[in-house]
Amino acid sequence: MSTPPAAQHIGQHTGQHAARPARVTAYAHPLASELGVRRLLVAAGQAPSALNTQPWRFAVVRREFVELLADPDRRLRVSDPRGRSQHVSCGAALFNLRLAVCAAGLRPAVWLLPDPELDPGLLATVRLGDRRPATGRHRELYDLIWTRRTNREPFEDRRVPPAVLAELRIAASREGANLLPLDRHATADTLEFAALAEEELSHDADYRAELAAWTMPGAHADGIPAHVRGPRPAGDLAPVRDFGQRTGRARFEPRPQLAVLTTQGDRPLDWLRAGQALQRVLLTAARHGVSASFLNQPLDLRDMRHRRDPHHRRGHVQMIIRLGYGPFVARAPRRPAAELETARV
Repeated sequence: MSTPPAAQHIGQHTGQHAARPARVTAYAHPLASELGVRRLLVAAGQAPSALNTQPWRFAVVRREFVELLADPDRRLRVSDPRGRSQHVSCGAALFNLRLAVCAAGLRPAVWLLPDPELDPGLLATVRLGDRRPATGRHRELYDLIWTRRTNREPFEDRRVPPAVLAELRIAASREGANLLPLDRHATADTLEFAALAEEELSHDADYRAELAAWTMPGAHADGIPAHVRGPRPAGDLAPVRDFGQRTGRARFEPRPQLAVLTTQGDRPLDWLRAGQALQRVLLTAARHGVSASFLNQPLDLRDMRHRRDPHHRRGHVQMIIRLGYGPFVARAPRRPAAELETARV
Protein backbone atom coordinates (compact mmCIF):
# COMPACT_ATOMS: atom_id res chain seq x y z
CA MET A 1 0.00 0.00 0.00
CA SER A 2 1.37 3.41 -0.90
CA THR A 3 2.16 5.97 1.76
CA PRO A 4 -0.91 8.20 2.25
CA PRO A 5 -0.25 11.85 1.44
CA ALA A 6 -2.25 13.69 4.12
CA ALA A 7 -3.58 13.11 7.61
CA GLN A 8 -6.52 14.34 9.64
CA HIS A 9 -7.16 13.80 13.36
CA ILE A 10 -10.40 13.82 15.29
CA GLY A 11 -11.24 17.38 16.23
CA GLN A 12 -8.35 18.76 14.14
CA HIS A 13 -8.52 19.69 10.46
CA THR A 14 -4.95 19.25 9.26
CA GLY A 15 -3.21 20.37 6.12
CA GLN A 16 -1.80 18.35 3.28
CA HIS A 17 1.55 17.59 4.95
CA ALA A 18 0.71 16.25 8.41
CA ALA A 19 3.28 14.02 10.04
CA ARG A 20 2.80 10.28 9.81
CA PRO A 21 2.07 8.83 13.28
CA ALA A 22 4.46 6.37 14.92
CA ARG A 23 3.84 2.65 14.64
CA VAL A 24 1.75 1.13 17.43
CA THR A 25 2.48 -2.18 19.10
CA ALA A 26 -0.14 -4.89 18.70
CA TYR A 27 -1.37 -4.81 22.28
CA ALA A 28 -2.18 -1.08 22.07
CA HIS A 29 -4.85 -1.13 19.40
CA PRO A 30 -8.08 -3.00 18.61
CA LEU A 31 -6.86 -4.29 15.24
CA ALA A 32 -5.04 -7.04 17.12
CA SER A 33 -8.26 -9.04 17.57
CA GLU A 34 -11.38 -9.86 15.56
CA LEU A 35 -13.53 -8.51 18.39
CA GLY A 36 -11.67 -5.20 18.31
CA VAL A 37 -12.08 -4.91 14.55
CA ARG A 38 -15.78 -5.71 14.84
CA ARG A 39 -16.28 -2.96 17.40
CA LEU A 40 -14.73 -0.40 15.09
CA LEU A 41 -16.76 -1.48 12.07
CA VAL A 42 -20.06 -1.69 13.93
CA ALA A 43 -19.55 1.87 15.15
CA ALA A 44 -18.70 3.08 11.65
CA GLY A 45 -21.74 1.31 10.23
CA GLN A 46 -24.16 3.28 12.42
CA ALA A 47 -23.69 6.38 10.27
CA PRO A 48 -26.58 7.85 8.27
CA SER A 49 -26.59 7.32 4.51
CA ALA A 50 -28.71 8.20 1.50
CA LEU A 51 -31.78 5.90 1.55
CA ASN A 52 -29.91 3.92 4.22
CA THR A 53 -27.87 2.27 1.48
CA GLN A 54 -24.83 2.00 3.80
CA PRO A 55 -22.55 2.21 0.73
CA TRP A 56 -19.26 1.42 2.46
CA ARG A 57 -16.82 -1.42 2.97
CA PHE A 58 -13.73 -1.67 5.15
CA ALA A 59 -10.46 -3.54 4.83
CA VAL A 60 -7.90 -4.15 7.58
CA VAL A 61 -4.35 -4.02 6.20
CA ARG A 62 -1.48 -5.65 8.11
CA ARG A 63 -3.32 -4.99 11.37
CA GLU A 64 -2.10 -1.41 11.09
CA PHE A 65 -4.61 0.38 8.86
CA VAL A 66 -8.33 0.41 8.21
CA GLU A 67 -9.27 1.33 4.65
CA LEU A 68 -12.65 2.86 3.86
CA LEU A 69 -13.92 1.75 0.45
CA ALA A 70 -16.91 2.80 -1.61
CA ASP A 71 -19.22 -0.15 -2.25
CA PRO A 72 -20.14 0.15 -5.95
CA ASP A 73 -23.11 -2.20 -5.57
CA ARG A 74 -24.77 0.24 -3.16
CA ARG A 75 -24.35 3.44 -5.09
CA LEU A 76 -27.56 5.11 -6.22
CA ARG A 77 -26.90 5.15 -9.95
CA VAL A 78 -29.92 7.27 -10.86
CA SER A 79 -30.11 9.89 -8.11
CA ASP A 80 -26.37 10.02 -7.42
CA PRO A 81 -24.60 9.93 -10.80
CA ARG A 82 -21.54 11.80 -9.52
CA GLY A 83 -21.21 9.72 -6.37
CA ARG A 84 -21.63 12.81 -4.21
CA SER A 85 -24.18 11.30 -1.83
CA GLN A 86 -22.10 8.15 -1.52
CA HIS A 87 -19.03 10.15 -0.54
CA VAL A 88 -21.03 12.16 2.01
CA SER A 89 -22.43 8.95 3.49
CA CYS A 90 -18.98 7.35 3.66
CA GLY A 91 -17.60 10.50 5.25
CA ALA A 92 -20.14 10.13 8.06
CA ALA A 93 -19.03 6.52 8.56
CA LEU A 94 -15.43 7.71 8.62
CA PHE A 95 -16.17 10.14 11.42
CA ASN A 96 -17.72 7.33 13.47
CA LEU A 97 -14.63 5.21 12.84
CA ARG A 98 -12.42 8.04 14.04
CA LEU A 99 -14.49 8.34 17.21
CA ALA A 100 -14.30 4.60 17.82
CA VAL A 101 -10.50 4.70 17.55
CA CYS A 102 -10.39 7.60 20.00
CA ALA A 103 -12.68 5.74 22.40
CA ALA A 104 -10.25 2.81 22.26
CA GLY A 105 -7.53 5.12 23.58
CA LEU A 106 -5.59 5.64 20.36
CA ARG A 107 -4.93 8.58 18.07
CA PRO A 108 -6.35 8.14 14.53
CA ALA A 109 -4.53 9.56 11.54
CA VAL A 110 -6.70 9.80 8.45
CA TRP A 111 -5.65 10.16 4.81
CA LEU A 112 -8.48 11.17 2.49
CA LEU A 113 -8.38 9.84 -1.08
CA PRO A 114 -4.84 8.46 -0.70
CA ASP A 115 -4.61 7.21 -4.29
CA PRO A 116 -7.37 8.84 -6.37
CA GLU A 117 -5.83 8.06 -9.76
CA LEU A 118 -5.03 4.36 -9.31
CA ASP A 119 -7.69 3.44 -6.73
CA PRO A 120 -10.64 5.85 -6.79
CA GLY A 121 -12.74 3.45 -4.71
CA LEU A 122 -10.34 3.87 -1.77
CA LEU A 123 -11.85 6.84 0.03
CA ALA A 124 -9.74 7.00 3.17
CA THR A 125 -7.03 5.21 5.11
CA VAL A 126 -7.03 5.30 8.91
CA ARG A 127 -3.93 4.44 10.85
CA LEU A 128 -4.13 3.82 14.59
CA GLY A 129 -1.43 6.03 16.02
CA ASP A 130 -0.03 6.77 19.44
CA ARG A 131 -1.80 5.84 22.63
CA ARG A 132 -3.91 8.73 23.87
CA PRO A 133 -6.61 8.54 26.56
CA ALA A 134 -10.02 9.43 25.17
CA THR A 135 -11.32 12.82 26.25
CA GLY A 136 -14.71 13.16 27.89
CA ARG A 137 -16.14 14.77 24.76
CA HIS A 138 -14.87 11.96 22.52
CA ARG A 139 -16.45 9.35 24.77
CA GLU A 140 -19.69 11.29 24.93
CA LEU A 141 -19.93 11.60 21.16
CA TYR A 142 -18.98 7.94 20.75
CA ASP A 143 -21.80 6.88 23.08
CA LEU A 144 -24.23 8.99 21.05
CA ILE A 145 -23.43 6.98 17.91
CA TRP A 146 -25.78 4.30 19.20
CA THR A 147 -28.68 6.64 20.05
CA ARG A 148 -28.66 9.05 17.09
CA ARG A 149 -31.65 8.58 14.78
CA THR A 150 -33.00 10.23 11.65
CA ASN A 151 -36.35 11.53 12.88
CA ARG A 152 -39.11 11.98 10.28
CA GLU A 153 -41.87 12.55 12.84
CA PRO A 154 -43.44 15.95 13.59
CA PHE A 155 -41.29 18.12 15.84
CA GLU A 156 -42.40 20.31 18.72
CA ASP A 157 -43.20 23.92 17.97
CA ARG A 158 -40.16 25.33 19.75
CA ARG A 159 -36.93 26.69 18.38
CA VAL A 160 -33.45 25.31 18.81
CA PRO A 161 -31.71 27.91 21.02
CA PRO A 162 -29.08 30.16 19.43
CA ALA A 163 -26.39 28.78 21.76
CA VAL A 164 -27.04 25.24 20.52
CA LEU A 165 -27.04 26.37 16.89
CA ALA A 166 -23.72 28.08 17.53
CA GLU A 167 -22.28 24.84 18.86
CA LEU A 168 -23.54 22.98 15.78
CA ARG A 169 -21.89 25.56 13.54
CA ILE A 170 -18.61 25.12 15.40
CA ALA A 171 -18.93 21.34 15.00
CA ALA A 172 -19.24 21.71 11.21
CA SER A 173 -16.36 24.19 11.01
CA ARG A 174 -14.03 21.78 12.81
CA GLU A 175 -14.43 19.41 9.86
CA GLY A 176 -13.88 22.03 7.18
CA ALA A 177 -17.53 22.75 6.40
CA ASN A 178 -20.12 25.42 7.23
CA LEU A 179 -23.55 24.98 8.80
CA LEU A 180 -25.84 27.86 7.86
CA PRO A 181 -29.21 28.13 9.66
CA LEU A 182 -31.85 29.55 7.33
CA ASP A 183 -34.05 32.47 8.24
CA ARG A 184 -37.82 32.45 7.83
CA HIS A 185 -37.79 33.60 4.21
CA ALA A 186 -35.02 31.24 3.12
CA THR A 187 -36.79 28.37 4.87
CA ALA A 188 -40.02 29.09 3.00
CA ASP A 189 -38.15 29.22 -0.31
CA THR A 190 -36.34 25.95 0.46
CA LEU A 191 -39.57 24.16 1.36
CA GLU A 192 -41.14 25.30 -1.90
CA PHE A 193 -38.04 24.30 -3.85
CA ALA A 194 -38.12 20.85 -2.20
CA ALA A 195 -41.78 20.40 -3.10
CA LEU A 196 -41.12 21.35 -6.73
CA ALA A 197 -38.11 19.04 -6.89
CA GLU A 198 -40.09 16.13 -5.45
CA GLU A 199 -42.85 16.74 -7.98
CA GLU A 200 -40.37 16.69 -10.86
CA LEU A 201 -38.64 13.58 -9.53
CA SER A 202 -41.97 11.78 -9.21
CA HIS A 203 -42.29 11.82 -13.00
CA ASP A 204 -38.92 10.12 -13.53
CA ALA A 205 -39.56 6.37 -13.91
CA ASP A 206 -35.95 5.40 -13.21
CA TYR A 207 -35.87 7.50 -10.06
CA ARG A 208 -39.13 5.98 -8.83
CA ALA A 209 -37.78 2.48 -9.46
CA GLU A 210 -34.59 3.21 -7.55
CA LEU A 211 -36.54 4.72 -4.65
CA ALA A 212 -38.86 1.72 -4.55
CA ALA A 213 -35.91 -0.68 -4.47
CA TRP A 214 -34.68 0.90 -1.23
CA THR A 215 -38.08 1.34 0.44
CA MET A 216 -39.42 -2.19 0.09
CA PRO A 217 -41.50 -3.55 2.98
CA GLY A 218 -39.76 -5.92 5.33
CA ALA A 219 -36.24 -4.54 4.93
CA HIS A 220 -34.10 -6.05 7.68
CA ALA A 221 -30.54 -4.87 7.00
CA ASP A 222 -30.76 -1.71 4.89
CA GLY A 223 -33.11 0.64 3.09
CA ILE A 224 -36.00 2.67 4.55
CA PRO A 225 -38.65 0.31 5.97
CA ALA A 226 -42.12 1.59 6.83
CA HIS A 227 -41.52 1.90 10.56
CA VAL A 228 -38.94 4.71 10.12
CA ARG A 229 -40.60 6.74 7.34
CA GLY A 230 -42.91 8.76 9.56
CA PRO A 231 -46.45 9.91 8.76
CA ARG A 232 -47.61 11.75 5.67
CA PRO A 233 -47.76 15.53 6.30
CA ALA A 234 -51.20 17.11 6.34
CA GLY A 235 -49.94 20.46 5.04
CA ASP A 236 -48.97 21.52 1.56
CA LEU A 237 -45.24 22.15 1.95
CA ALA A 238 -43.83 19.12 3.72
CA PRO A 239 -40.67 19.50 5.85
CA VAL A 240 -39.88 15.80 5.30
CA ARG A 241 -39.26 13.63 2.29
CA ASP A 242 -42.10 11.51 0.89
CA PHE A 243 -40.98 7.89 0.53
CA GLY A 244 -44.53 6.68 -0.17
CA GLN A 245 -46.45 3.96 1.66
CA ARG A 246 -46.73 5.99 4.85
CA THR A 247 -49.29 5.20 7.47
CA GLY A 248 -51.62 8.01 8.54
CA ARG A 249 -51.30 11.76 8.38
CA ALA A 250 -49.99 14.22 10.92
CA ARG A 251 -49.58 17.95 11.20
CA PHE A 252 -45.93 18.93 11.35
CA GLU A 253 -44.40 21.92 13.10
CA PRO A 254 -45.69 25.17 11.61
CA ARG A 255 -42.24 26.77 11.53
CA PRO A 256 -39.68 24.19 10.43
CA GLN A 257 -36.10 25.04 11.32
CA LEU A 258 -33.75 24.31 8.41
CA ALA A 259 -30.01 24.61 7.93
CA VAL A 260 -27.72 23.85 5.01
CA LEU A 261 -24.30 22.25 5.21
CA THR A 262 -21.87 23.73 2.70
CA THR A 263 -18.29 23.23 1.54
CA GLN A 264 -16.02 25.61 -0.34
CA GLY A 265 -15.47 23.12 -3.16
CA ASP A 266 -17.64 20.50 -4.81
CA ARG A 267 -15.30 17.59 -5.43
CA PRO A 268 -14.90 14.16 -3.81
CA LEU A 269 -12.56 15.51 -1.13
CA ASP A 270 -15.15 18.16 -0.21
CA TRP A 271 -17.91 15.55 -0.11
CA LEU A 272 -15.93 13.39 2.31
CA ARG A 273 -15.34 16.40 4.53
CA ALA A 274 -19.05 17.24 4.35
CA GLY A 275 -19.92 13.75 5.55
CA GLN A 276 -17.59 14.01 8.52
CA ALA A 277 -18.97 17.44 9.35
CA LEU A 278 -22.52 16.14 9.03
CA GLN A 279 -21.95 13.35 11.52
CA ARG A 280 -20.19 15.62 14.00
CA VAL A 281 -23.14 18.01 13.74
CA LEU A 282 -25.71 15.23 14.19
CA LEU A 283 -23.96 13.76 17.23
CA THR A 284 -23.54 17.20 18.75
CA ALA A 285 -27.24 17.84 18.14
CA ALA A 286 -28.12 14.53 19.82
CA ARG A 287 -26.06 15.63 22.81
CA HIS A 288 -28.54 18.49 23.23
CA GLY A 289 -31.61 16.37 22.55
CA VAL A 290 -32.06 17.90 19.09
CA SER A 291 -33.49 15.68 16.36
CA ALA A 292 -32.70 15.89 12.67
CA SER A 293 -33.93 14.71 9.28
CA PHE A 294 -33.06 15.64 5.71
CA LEU A 295 -34.76 17.38 2.81
CA ASN A 296 -32.36 16.65 -0.04
CA GLN A 297 -34.69 16.34 -3.03
CA PRO A 298 -33.34 19.58 -4.56
CA LEU A 299 -29.80 18.19 -4.32
CA ASP A 300 -30.82 14.90 -5.94
CA LEU A 301 -32.47 16.78 -8.78
CA ARG A 302 -29.41 19.00 -9.17
CA ASP A 303 -27.13 15.98 -9.44
CA MET A 304 -29.43 14.06 -11.78
CA ARG A 305 -29.93 16.96 -14.16
CA HIS A 306 -26.30 18.10 -13.92
CA ARG A 307 -27.44 21.52 -12.82
CA ARG A 308 -25.41 23.99 -10.84
CA ASP A 309 -26.62 24.69 -7.32
CA PRO A 310 -27.41 28.28 -6.33
CA HIS A 311 -23.89 29.02 -5.12
CA HIS A 312 -23.98 30.58 -1.67
CA ARG A 313 -21.15 32.88 -0.67
CA ARG A 314 -20.24 30.29 1.98
CA GLY A 315 -19.94 27.43 -0.49
CA HIS A 316 -21.72 24.56 -2.20
CA VAL A 317 -24.76 23.04 -0.49
CA GLN A 318 -24.18 19.36 0.36
CA MET A 319 -27.06 18.68 2.80
CA ILE A 320 -30.36 20.30 3.76
CA ILE A 321 -31.08 19.50 7.41
CA ARG A 322 -34.26 19.92 9.44
CA LEU A 323 -33.62 20.47 13.16
CA GLY A 324 -35.96 20.41 16.13
CA TYR A 325 -37.28 18.43 19.05
CA GLY A 326 -38.95 15.18 18.06
CA PRO A 327 -40.22 12.06 19.82
CA PHE A 328 -38.24 8.88 20.27
CA VAL A 329 -38.13 6.88 17.04
CA ALA A 330 -36.98 3.40 16.10
CA ARG A 331 -33.60 2.87 14.51
CA ALA A 332 -33.20 2.07 10.83
CA PRO A 333 -31.83 -1.41 10.06
CA ARG A 334 -28.08 -1.94 9.84
CA ARG A 335 -25.93 -4.45 7.99
CA PRO A 336 -24.11 -6.98 10.19
CA ALA A 337 -20.42 -6.33 10.78
CA ALA A 338 -19.45 -9.47 8.87
CA GLU A 339 -20.77 -7.85 5.66
CA LEU A 340 -18.76 -4.67 6.15
CA GLU A 341 -15.25 -6.13 6.02
CA THR A 342 -13.65 -7.09 2.75
CA ALA A 343 -10.25 -8.46 1.76
CA ARG A 344 -7.71 -6.39 -0.17
CA VAL A 345 -4.99 -7.79 -2.38
